[in-house]
Amino acid sequence: MDPVEFEARYREQIKDILNRLQSAMVLSSQLEHTIADIGESVQVLSRDVEQFLAEQRPGAGGGGT
Repeated sequence: MDPVEFEARYREQIKDILNRLQSAMVLSSQLEHTIADIGESVQVLSRDVEQFLAEQRPGAGGGGT
């Protein structure tokens, strides 16, 4: 392989690596956003469960226990 072929191959591989790295960064950002959304959903669910349980305790008059 002569120097010109080597340089062309080198540049192509670098371009491919950079494109793959950019794609990975985009996916990482999307994943981070999804994880944050899931965390918020868990917090809302937890708050709803706590509120439901709190409402059940005082008015449980004939709860069967």
